[in-house]
Amino acid sequence: MNLVNHFKSKNIFITGASGFKGAWLCKILLEMGSNVYGYALKPENGSLFEKMSLDKYINFTEADIRDLEALTKCIKNSSPDYVIHMAAQPLVIDSYKRPVYTYEVNVMGTVNILESLKSIDKKCSFLNVTTDKVYENNETGKAFDEDDRLNGKDPYANSKSCSELVTSSYKFAFFEDGLISTARAGNVIGGGDISANRIIPDCIRSVLDKSVVEIRNPESIRPYEHVLDPLNAYLTILASQYDDKKYVGCYNVAPEISDCITTKELVELFKKFYGEGFNYKINSPQNVLEKESTFLRLSNDKIKKTFGWKPLMDIETAVKETVEFFKREQNGEDVSSIMSNQIKNYISMS
Repeated sequence: MNLVNHFKSKNIFITGASGFKGAWLCKILLEMGSNVYGYALKPENGSLFEKMSLDKYINFTEADIRDLEALTKCIKNSSPDYVIHMAAQPLVIDSYKRPVYTYEVNVMGTVNILESLKSIDKKCSFLNVTTDKVYENNETGKAFDEDDRLNGKDPYANSKSCSELVTSSYKFAFFEDGLISTARAGNVIGGGDISANRIIPDCIRSVLDKSVVEIRNPESIRPYEHVLDPLNAYLTILASQYDDKKYVGCYNVAPEISDCITTKELVELFKKFYGEGFNYKINSPQNVLEKESTFLRLSNDKIKKTFGWKPLMDIETAVKETVEFFKREQNGEDVSSIMSNQIKNYISMS
């Protein structure tokens, strides 16, 4: 599928545009010639969004997803052809510290974006991006498929399970023929991520600080994937259902099972590609805030069979590209140019 043909000169509305994935998505769409509308909180200092001054290149509104009135006004004014919802409180540990806020953002934020869609009087394709953690995980090591029960245990995972259910309910109640889908993505890595309590950003910070990074759960298995793979999947879903509503549904967006590795293995790959100057140590979880599932794998059979989509990067390539981005940035290269180069290389893989 030639995605440029779908998105060139089209209006794309993105919630969470100032985040890590949001910035990469804005960059991709700008290079496709899309009219990009972003709605998000103020970008973090040092974020990709800030470094690229994306607010100068997209129609950006700094606002809270919990503000229904502001959100509806922005949606209506943008007259979108496509809407992708990525605004979230995305961290498990923070969800224990701020459960009310987590539910407000992740559940009522979903209610708000779906409510705001009612103001659109044209054909519009919508995708809600949730997480690999929406499933009830009884630590069997099973690779979850889309028919498994939704029942995340911690407040973050549970709020995202609720977000899936809200989306399903709104489609049934208000958008019977609506082009509305959800994507359950794995653990995303890539250049420019500065998020707290994520392993690759923690490794990068340890290099910059000349410190030793602490690994809490070394044997936890996760479906790590490079940011360009899920973004490619999101755009494929949006474009496909815009053309034919038979593609509406929920989809796991995940790497191959063989690329689901432990946290320790991921850190070892970082060490392999970074080289001298990086060290880590293993720490045991200290309290409930650090208790997470040990085994988490997703089956990507459905999305591969439905769209012919497949991850283009294995885990080694994903880590290598992430480390290369960091090294090139440290050598003074412009992050926008690095991103353009990695996007071009990614397209050449297909």
